[in-house]
Amino acid sequence: MEGDRMAEKKKLMLISPMLHQGGFERVCITTARLMEPYFDVTIVIFNSANIAYDVEGLKIIDLNLGVRKGKIKKILNIIKRSCRVRRLKKEMKPEIAYSFGPTANMVNAFSKTKETKVWLGLRNYTDVEEKVKIKLFTRLADLIICCSKTIENELKIKFKFNKTSTLYNLYDVKSIRKEAESKEPDLPWAEVDKEGRKIRCLVSMGRDDDMKGFWHMLKVFSLIHERIPETRLILLGAGTFEKYRKLAKELKIEEAVFFAGMQKEPYKYLKKGEVYLLTSLNEGFPNALVEGMTLGLAAVSVDCMTGPAEILLEDGDTSIFEQQKQDNKTQVIYGEYGILVPVMSKERNLDAGYICPQERAMAEIVVDLMMDSSKLKTYQEAAQRRAQIFTYEHYVEQFLRLADCDND
Repeated sequence: MEGDRMAEKKKLMLISPMLHQGGFERVCITTARLMEPYFDVTIVIFNSANIAYDVEGLKIIDLNLGVRKGKIKKILNIIKRSCRVRRLKKEMKPEIAYSFGPTANMVNAFSKTKETKVWLGLRNYTDVEEKVKIKLFTRLADLIICCSKTIENELKIKFKFNKTSTLYNLYDVKSIRKEAESKEPDLPWAEVDKEGRKIRCLVSMGRDDDMKGFWHMLKVFSLIHERIPETRLILLGAGTFEKYRKLAKELKIEEAVFFAGMQKEPYKYLKKGEVYLLTSLNEGFPNALVEGMTLGLAAVSVDCMTGPAEILLEDGDTSIFEQQKQDNKTQVIYGEYGILVPVMSKERNLDAGYICPQERAMAEIVVDLMMDSSKLKTYQEAAQRRAQIFTYEHYVEQFLRLADCDND
């Protein structure tokens, strides 16, 4: 009997608001799959609408407490969710409850019990900027897991909280490549343009959100397209992109930009790119950037908080930007695994007649890359090598080590 108890798996509860298509939702599902051999895993969600991932075989509890509008209703909803999750923790007695995203973190923290360790996942740099929440989290969390070293360092320095660890997002490199090769995308242009030139694609992926800085991207691309007319831009992601469609028209590039929408099979589109562009104002850890690199796209990214510097540079050091600025030189870092430029203005500007110096500089860097076949190939190969460090195996090893340490 004692032997049977020893053989029982410890219980792991994962908490996510929904399982809609998104970065931390993907990490949640993948964590559940990878931890099944080691834990009895249950996923708790607040609403099961629009599940975009394969959840067959996974144990999922839907609280049926979706989004409520209005401040009072939102507060009451957090209380209801927390009470329900606390009750589940008391009944199930999981060893660890690991939450993904701000709302799930609130519920996980408020539902703390003596029996269950509280792991809170910070997935975006903006999470750290919410000081009231972070102070609450540091009081209630047994461990805060960050998706980048920059976020972890912020917790240690600004909040004097040391029960932290960085777990980079994870990728099934082989599956991504296999899925990409299995199908061809339906694109609105032929393989060659009217002049007989082979079409060359740049790609980016993200929801229709100002945080992604897509007005910068469209202006950058308009300059690239002017210099290299056979270039095209594929934008993948949820949302209408209405304001960006209008901007593309005003920039006279509407026929060269494809707003592909949210795709359940995005990799067949990503593989068509030569370069992956990222112009975000903030990120946690840019999943799509790594996915593009996995498929051999050379990476050109802004140095937003957080992730790109840690992905594209061996040491993550971007201090050279300041020296370049003082010397009145183009601010650019040709990293070991990709090219990094400074983050651009956070103020949305949809004026097609205004293109800022940073947009012009980024366009010039991309044009130089695409016109130098040797440099382009070097960065495409480097991108594929870098993607190998974000493997499932490395993630599992780190997760199990954290679980053991947390129980010591």
